[in-house]
Formats: sequence, structure tokens, C-alpha cells
Amino acid sequence: MPKTSPKAAIAIIGGTGLEDIKGMTGVRTVNIDTPFGKPSDAITLGKLEGVNVAFLPRHGRGHFISPTELPARANIYALKSLGVQHIIAVCSAGSFEQKVAPGHLLIPDQLIDRTRNRINTFFTDGIVGHIAFSHPFCPDLSKILYESAKEVGACVHPKGTFVIMEGPAFSTRAESRLYKGWGADIIGMTALPEAKLAREAEICYAVIGCVTDYDSWWEPVEPVKVETILKTLRENIDTARHIIKLAVKKIPKRRDCECASALMGAIVTDPAKIPVALKKKLGLLIEKYIK
Repeated sequence: MPKTSPKAAIAIIGGTGLEDIKGMTGVRTVNIDTPFGKPSDAITLGKLEGVNVAFLPRHGRGHFISPTELPARANIYALKSLGVQHIIAVCSAGSFEQKVAPGHLLIPDQLIDRTRNRINTFFTDGIVGHIAFSHPFCPDLSKILYESAKEVGACVHPKGTFVIMEGPAFSTRAESRLYKGWGADIIGMTALPEAKLAREAEICYAVIGCVTDYDSWWEPVEPVKVETILKTLRENIDTARHIIKLAVKKIPKRRDCECASALMGAIVTDPAKIPVALKKKLGLLIEKYIK
């Protein structure tokens, strides 16, 4: 993909119920082809609170892509091609803690990967890269989201472990109790492989986890249903929009976190062994490390 001047340094990936960002000005949409196919939908570019941003609806407008079928590599690559350095992702989630109630928000700091059928790396077919991932979410961006959430008066939790399951079915009661026993705080279906791919692309990534239900571990509470999720989510989404408007103004242009140099020393393949076509395909990601 040819280089272009940066269009937006900040992107928002909208989850269930968030298919637009109100208040954007100078709006235009772009359709991007990537070496990994097309992203979930056209990407909206514009200004939010005077800041250039990009918006991508994760499931497509009209919600027609299931969690397992999301073109995550295309989504992250397309945002990278626009010059994006920070991604704010909005995800719905079930809770394993009574204190993390439906309607609350949680800014996760850890992940447990329970997905099975998703490609979770750009480094395949002749190139190997091993990123550090002990801290899967950008701490700097997460702090900004937490502070912004407090500022708008949201009931927000500053950290927690996010289990990402395959879906699209919700957990069995036994699975839900297992994850709770592991010490997990919330569960959802979409923050992976986004978080891993964003780190490989050296993009800061953090999540606003919108808690909609108690999953199925808590016997006195009715097991999760779609209609329950959507009702609570509509209230959460309005809050998330306010948080995003505040957060984009606080995100600094200079990055001092590990995300910005995640690929430094991570690519272990001898450059001479990497096929020329693959170098070209991944040039957007690796060219500053491998010529």
C-alpha cells in the first residue's frame, strides 16, 4: 500500500450499539483495501473536539459481522495506513463481580485469551515476530480513558482482567464460574485479536468495557439474554461517547509507552530469508526495522 500523509492519529473502534460518533465535523468516508482484505466497513474521518479522528464500526453498519468473522487484521492495518497511533475500542462485557454491575464501565489492564478460530498475528507465511505482551493495553491511554470517565460522572473501575471468548454463544454456567474462579473481572468477544494486532502495528490500544450483565455465574440472576444486553448497552454507549470526546483532547502527540516501539528486536527472522513479496506486504509495519 502506498504511503499517504496521516489522516488521523486517533481511531475509535465502535462495538455493539456504537455505529457512529455524534459531534464529528468535516465528515467523509474512505473505503480502504489492505493486503488482508477489506475492513469491517468504510472508515469515517473527521474532527472531534478539533482533533482529527477515524471511526470504524467493528461489526459493520447494521451489525452483520460476527465476532469470529471480524476482519481484524484488515481493520488494524487500514487504521495504521491512515496514520493512527492510538485506538480507543468500545466493547460490551459481562461481569464476574457483583461490585462491577450492569451499567458500570471497566478499563481493563489484563487479558485472558479463550478464542480458538482467529488469526491473531501479522507475522505468518515466512516471517516470525515475538512482541512483548505482558501489559496488553496501553497504560497511558487507559489512564486517560479512566480519568475521562470519572470526569463525566461514570461509575468506572480503573483495572481488571478481561476474558475474550470465541462466541457467538454466551458462556455456559460452568464456564462462567471457571473464569470467575480464575480471577477474571469481565468477559467479552472482541478485544482479541485487536489488542495483539495493534501492538504488532505499534499502535496504542485501550478499551472502554461497557458492562451489560452478570454473564451466567450468579444463580439468583437470570442468565444473560440479548435483549438485556442491548437495553443496558444503549445507556452505556451515550456515556462512552462523552468519554471519547474528552479523551481525544487529552491524548498527547508524543508517545513514551512501549507500544510505540513494540517491534524493536521482535522480528527474529533473517531478513535475507523473508520473501520480497512479504516484505512489501508488511512494509507499513516493518520497514523501519527491515529493509
